[in-house]
This record gives sequence, C-alpha cells and structure tokens, in this order.
Amino acid sequence: MTMDTDAIFAIKTSLEFEALALKVFQLQYAKNKVYKSYCDYLNITPNEIKTLKDIPFLPIAFFKSKKIITGTQKTTVIFSSSGTTGGSTSKHYVTDISLYEKSFRNAFELFYGDVSSYCILALLPSYLERSGSSLIHMAHDFINLSKYDESGFYLNNLDELKTTLLQLEAKGVKTLLLGVSFALLDLAEHFGVPLKHTTIMETGGMKGRRKEMIREEMHSFLQEKMGVAQIHSEYGMTELLSQAYSKGNGLFQCPPWMKVLTRDTEDPLSLQNAGKSGGINIIDLANSNSCSFIATQDLGRVYANGSFEVLGRFDHAEIRGCNLMVI
Repeated sequence: MTMDTDAIFAIKTSLEFEALALKVFQLQYAKNKVYKSYCDYLNITPNEIKTLKDIPFLPIAFFKSKKIITGTQKTTVIFSSSGTTGGSTSKHYVTDISLYEKSFRNAFELFYGDVSSYCILALLPSYLERSGSSLIHMAHDFINLSKYDESGFYLNNLDELKTTLLQLEAKGVKTLLLGVSFALLDLAEHFGVPLKHTTIMETGGMKGRRKEMIREEMHSFLQEKMGVAQIHSEYGMTELLSQAYSKGNGLFQCPPWMKVLTRDTEDPLSLQNAGKSGGINIIDLANSNSCSFIATQDLGRVYANGSFEVLGRFDHAEIRGCNLMVI
C-alpha cells in the first residue's frame, strides 16, 4: 500500500478530499505503529471507517514522546518545537522534505500568488535563535525564491529593517513582512509610517517576551502604527506540513489538502457541527508520512464555509481524555 503524493496537491473538491483522506487513514493504520496502537486502544478498526467523522485523531502530545512515522523510509529532517522552559519539545520526523516544500509553496501561491514577485522580509528572532524550525525552513525557501536582493532575515536589527521597508515602499515594491508577534510589536512601536505596498503577516507567539495581548488588540495596534488596513496571519505548527492563512479578522482558510474540525471539549472523540467552539482537530494530508489526523491543544470555531478562527488554548486541566493512553 503506497500513497500517490501528487494526488494530495491535485485535490479540487471536498469529495476528492474525503476519498483521499480515507485512503491515507488506511495507509497510516497499516504502517504507522503509534497510530495503529492508538486506534487499537480505542477499539477502532479500519472496517469501521466510512467517513471523515469516523477517523480517530491522534493527540498532538504524542509528538513529544513518540517517533510518529508512517512506513520505513529514513528520516531526512527533524523539525522541533520551541517548547517551554523545562518542558519537552515536539519532534516531527520528516522522511520527504519535498512534501513540505510543495505544500507551503502551493498554499502561498493559492492565497497570495507567485512568491517570487514579493520581497520577503522575515522578522523571526525567536525562531532564528534555535535549530529545527519548520517556519525558518519555509521562510528561507521563500527568500530564495524571491527575485528581490533585499529579501532576507532580520534578528534584532530593527533600524535596518525599517530603512529597508521605507526604501521598498518608495519603489512601490510588493513586500511581505513575515514576523513573530512580539517582534512586530517592537518594530511598530518605533515605526509610525504608513505602509501601502506591504503585507504584514504575524505567525503568533509572544514566547514570554512581552505581556500577552488578545489578537484583536495586537492587530489593532499594528494596524494603527504601521498604517495598514489588515494584519494577515499564518497558522501552522511543528507537527504539520501545511499552513492556513488569514487575510484579516482572524478568519483562516485552509488549502484544499487541509481541513479543520472541532471536537467536543467534554468528549474528545466526538466531532461537532459547524459554528460550535471546541478543540481543534486537523487533517493535513501532506503529513502522509507521519500522521495526518491530529487533535491539537488549540480551541477554535469552524464555520460552514470551512473557514475557522482560533480562540485560545486548552489549559492542561481542561484536556479531558485527550491523552487516553500511554503507548
């Protein structure tokens, strides 16, 4: 049993998505030891899986303690999360890095067009300061694909970044400023010049660097200081090979090979209808060589058109039955 990975990025309809997701489940049940053990523990067999709602979602915490791999291919890249002080980190063992690269390139083009037409300015200090970041891998690829020499990474050199932004604005260059939240706030406090040709995209995360702010407050501050109508957002994580994007108002859209669902916070094996808030479950078919069905620790709400918003995160005390077993 093998997976035609080209089919993942050729999905056009929800029916095609479901058909391929069911095939991926069968493959991962057969060839992913951790996922099979989890399904077996729940007394779920492949014969019972007829629709997306039948598929069990692996708690994301397993990426901290287990090697989640489908098949026998060798690992080529290990992506890791930043973690918290004294805490364990998630590790995503990637056996085919081209799947990740196809995923983020195709998704960006779907939502924003040809990445080469943008000047890419990456303000990602907390990610640059460690190794194993999947976000840095994506940003580095975008920078290399950009046709502009000014594209590059910025650490703490905010004055240089401001100068570059103003020069690009003067030339009318279409620019993407991709930044972690606390660094964008640091930049905005000392900016005060309206940006007409720049898309600001935050990747989330204060990382303990600043006082936590709700999304609306943070976006409002950035919009006022940077003179832009909307703040865009990228939703991704170490355990995924796909990203969702928001072009404003905190509403995210998935590429055709990714789907977000919500689960009941009191019954983690029960999925909810659109419009109700709950724990975020993600189907990421680009994760065909690890696990495509993940129960995250984020809280959110999914709408009838497939868009979703992130409302926060579970406290550890609120994760009821998410980690149902220790394999």
